[in-house]
Amino acid sequence: RAVRAVPVQVDGTLLEKRGTLSDGVTYVPLRTLLDTLGGWELSWDAQAKEAVALSSSARLTASPEKGAVTFNGAEYPATVYVEGGRTYVPLRLVCNILGGSAVWDPWLGGAAVTSAEAEHDAVELYWLSRIISAESQGEPLTGQVAVGSVVQNRVASREFPDTIPAVIFDKADGVQFEPVSNGTVYAVPTAQSVEAARR
Repeated sequence: RAVRAVPVQVDGTLLEKRGTLSDGVTYVPLRTLLDTLGGWELSWDAQAKEAVALSSSARLTASPEKGAVTFNGAEYPATVYVEGGRTYVPLRLVCNILGGSAVWDPWLGGAAVTSAEAEHDAVELYWLSRIISAESQGEPLTGQVAVGSVVQNRVASREFPDTIPAVIFDKADGVQFEPVSNGTVYAVPTAQSVEAARR
């Protein structure tokens, strides 16, 4: 089966370790995902041969041998594997178990996770912060918020697509934003641009 590395972002932040895509399923290192979400302690139970993650209110295990992810006693059949000392789990399954969601982002060419606690959709925050940063880096916060407002006004207009990334990458009447054609839209945004996007 074909396996390829893919980027994965959580609440607008790219994971340090890429995921893998196999047969339409995205897998991620469990530790990388839970460290990004925060509030989890992870260890390997050598006797049970499974990864064990503990939070203040939950217990999650991932067992390659059982072929399952278990959350607070409920078992979910899943392909779990260990590679390079990392335990890989199906991204969408684990996100759903934890109350979040995972979707495929065609503009990223990877997966986007919106955590249970997130105030914003991960795909929209990711791209809005990047277009703000690329268009108005160095501007004061109010100027950056104004750039975000331009994008959101287009989303609300019937003349443009109805999502933030679709507006940003819209080519119906030529490229709408120069950073799309020169590639700067893919650069890591400044912290201020992320804050502008949140606002």
